[in-house]
Amino acid sequence: MIRAVFRRTGAAIDRGLAGHAPGGIERLADEPYGDGPDDVLDVYHRTGARGPAPTIVWVHGGAFVGGSKEELRHWFELLADEGYTVVAPRYSLAPDSTYPTPVRQVMAVLGHVCTHAGRLRVDPERLVLAGDSAGAQLAAQVATLVTSPVYAERIGIEPRIRPDQLRGVVLCCGAYDPSLDDTPSLFVRAVLWAYSGARDLAGDAAFGLMAVPAHVTADFPSVFVTAGNADPLLPQTTALVERLDGLGVETDTLLFPPDTSPPLGHEYQFLLDTPAGREALSRILAFLARRV
Repeated sequence: MIRAVFRRTGAAIDRGLAGHAPGGIERLADEPYGDGPDDVLDVYHRTGARGPAPTIVWVHGGAFVGGSKEELRHWFELLADEGYTVVAPRYSLAPDSTYPTPVRQVMAVLGHVCTHAGRLRVDPERLVLAGDSAGAQLAAQVATLVTSPVYAERIGIEPRIRPDQLRGVVLCCGAYDPSLDDTPSLFVRAVLWAYSGARDLAGDAAFGLMAVPAHVTADFPSVFVTAGNADPLLPQTTALVERLDGLGVETDTLLFPPDTSPPLGHEYQFLLDTPAGREALSRILAFLARRV
């Protein structure tokens, strides 16, 4: 049922973005980055582009149980039109695959695009990790792994890139710490059960490691963070921002007053027919230009 909801939502986002998509973008589809059936990625760049370009690895959302890279194809075209190489991975969904499988896959993507940088028009020295919703959590967690050897050792995932290769992180409407939800809904409980593989998370120490604010360090890359004022995940965004600010991490934040009307819900940034959606895209592009 949850996947059906995400399919409808994804189709609506795809239709909305289609009217803003530029022409002249090439896509390399389903490039394998591993041996599994889900270990594939798409690469977007301008038609006729030559040589390496600053590279954005964008991880799609879907509450770890749904979503797809194809639903955001027009978003990736918009970013590629600005001169970036955009990498959009598929990752395995819960409950068939549980935590931390997608984290390992996103790390493998970074290693793959660096190994094959020339062929894929990737600049391995100018990488940005990005994501929305569950994808934002994955991007934030992988960035923490890259910049914190202690955290990487605790989770048992070896970084595939150096910290200085990761120039920035873009996080939209993410779920960074499920423990902040004191009264989780049936939807949230179902998603966490699916992703963790455990119905009772109270004693699941391994799954507790996914709480990004508790593990980020002052070495976390410069980051752009946004969420809508009516996003149910907004408290998780503000907690992450407060933690990063306290560590002295360079943080570019786009948040909105509580009384913003109409209210801006989850994944508002993809609604480019709205002023807030256009502002989010403009701010993301400005952040990228500064970082790479």
